[in-house]
Amino acid sequence: MKRVLSQCVKELAQFRRDRLTVALAFLLPLLTLFIFGYAIRLEAKNIPIAIQDFDNTALSRSYIERLFATNQFEPVSWEQSGSPQQAIDRGIVKAGVIIPSDFSRQIKRGQPSSIQVLVDGTDVNNARVIKNSIQATNRFFLRNSGLQPDQLRISPRTRIWFNPGRKESLYIVPGTCAVILWIYPSLLSSVAMVREKEQGTIVQVYASSLSAVEFILGKALAYLLVGLGEAIVIIGISVILFNLRFAGDPTPFLIATPLFILVSTIFGLMVGTRASNQNAAVQAVATIGFLTAFLLSGFIYPLSNIPFPLSLVTTIIPTRYYIPIVRDAFVRGTGWIGIWLNILMLIILGLLLFNATRRNLSRMQLPE
Repeated sequence: MKRVLSQCVKELAQFRRDRLTVALAFLLPLLTLFIFGYAIRLEAKNIPIAIQDFDNTALSRSYIERLFATNQFEPVSWEQSGSPQQAIDRGIVKAGVIIPSDFSRQIKRGQPSSIQVLVDGTDVNNARVIKNSIQATNRFFLRNSGLQPDQLRISPRTRIWFNPGRKESLYIVPGTCAVILWIYPSLLSSVAMVREKEQGTIVQVYASSLSAVEFILGKALAYLLVGLGEAIVIIGISVILFNLRFAGDPTPFLIATPLFILVSTIFGLMVGTRASNQNAAVQAVATIGFLTAFLLSGFIYPLSNIPFPLSLVTTIIPTRYYIPIVRDAFVRGTGWIGIWLNILMLIILGLLLFNATRRNLSRMQLPE
């Protein structure tokens, strides 16, 4: 244990002397947090839409006002394009609503009136949002205008349970924290391991009585402390800027965070034992670590949307198990009963990565 602590102190001293690395270790995570926290929005807003009203009556204008009252649509001048269809073709608008000339007359007669809705299907998700929003607006307009039967056989009353304010930051920011705490500790530890090889100091380790396990534990402990410092800064800024608050028992989160950072540093050390130079280590962490954490962890896209057999890859991605823990801590608040299996999977993956790192390092050692 004493040799592990000595290796840890030596690694922290080297880290502290490199001021550029220290600056990047904390500035880059903050920059990532700002970009993801403020730039990524999953709910479409201010969608440009063209309205062509051939009826031009009080009822048709009321319908149009109800469309824009949703705060999802933005009126766009399309007359120069010729028609809403041509405006969609030219990319000026994402949707067009055409109200026929007999709109009010048909309704007053008690007969149905058809409104043509054209939606740009280039972006499937955006098209689905537009379609659902217009359908919901249509139902609301009918009910408020007294055009719908008073007594409905089914009257759903929907309540948003965990995030009633529908704040996207409560979904995006916890996931961003998980991605940051996976990428940067692993990046720092991988570069530190490769630097030992490039500078030749790894030979001194081989010649000493320090075992591969002690060497790995010493480096992992050092960058675990660095990662905890990053976690304090990132989560503290998130609390201040994005109003994150613990929703329930914080104990699982407080236990899982150091464990996750430790798995991240061990992953970086494993990459460092295989990479030949720092550029290769950075590229490996960026490709294997970042892309999988961003695309295959449930951060942006639901895991259920990932097709087979690629869905099998998600089972070995640690970020996939940590993101639900962070979101549970700040949004759901279910505690241990909801995420104990995720913590167990982090432990298992950490042991597998540690064993792989130890074997790689043992192969690098000179034979006695």
